[in-house]
Amino acid sequence: MSVRRLVIVTGLSGAGKSQALAAFEDLGFYCLDNLPPTLLPQIVTLAAASGYDRLAIAPDVRTSGPFGDLSTSIASASMNGTSPEILFLDATEEALVRRFSETRRKHPIARERLTEAIASERSALAPLRDRAERIWDTSALSALQLRRRIAETYAQQTPLLHVTVVSFGYKYGLPLDADMVFDVRFLPNPYYVDELRELTGLDKPVGDYLERLPETRTFLQHAETMLDFLIPRFIDEGKAQLTIAIGCTGGRHRSVYLAERLQQFLRKNPQLSVEVTDRDIHR
Repeated sequence: MSVRRLVIVTGLSGAGKSQALAAFEDLGFYCLDNLPPTLLPQIVTLAAASGYDRLAIAPDVRTSGPFGDLSTSIASASMNGTSPEILFLDATEEALVRRFSETRRKHPIARERLTEAIASERSALAPLRDRAERIWDTSALSALQLRRRIAETYAQQTPLLHVTVVSFGYKYGLPLDADMVFDVRFLPNPYYVDELRELTGLDKPVGDYLERLPETRTFLQHAETMLDFLIPRFIDEGKAQLTIAIGCTGGRHRSVYLAERLQQFLRKNPQLSVEVTDRDIHR
């Protein structure tokens, strides 16, 4: 297996490289920050051998001498059959000074005054900027806007939001990681129907029983309408993971069936990857 996509995230300190890497990680890229440039070819080889086909790497711009030159390392990676893409993040001096002041962090070139350090770094990175496929000025971009731009540019067909639908039983406690919780104990409990008691919500007789109830259909209509409204807004806000918990008394019948139904609905959205976990089905 080879690395299909390698994005080198570089640019001026304070221009947003850390936020950019977090966005790449949400898209499923294997990410490394502050990598010594000399290790780039070896990392690409190790990643390919380990099954990672998409990498986003932010090399340490302060390195030199034994830590290697980034341009040389990129050329070496290219000779190994990978085609690195360079994303260069830039910003105005005013924006960078403001960001360093707000975070109270030192510039990597700490031996100089801030404005001089920014100028020195800009000069040193000019050759890399010249060969970058994309140069983005982040001066007026918020962290959220930068994440959106990365998703629009690099996501391709990768789902933007991973949704986990968890069925559970209230008698065993709420899932700790739930973002949304639906309580479906208002529905009649199949447990009290003798021929359904030993079955689960994955079995057709239980599904048929619940599907005949008008309350089931009404609940699904309202839940789907709400999720249709919420999910695009979660994606716009940069949310990468969403856990929807559906609870009944024991977590074997009603919640399991409705988790499956919501999964079927959510899978129609190409922006989502969806999985179901039936936490208490075997209790």
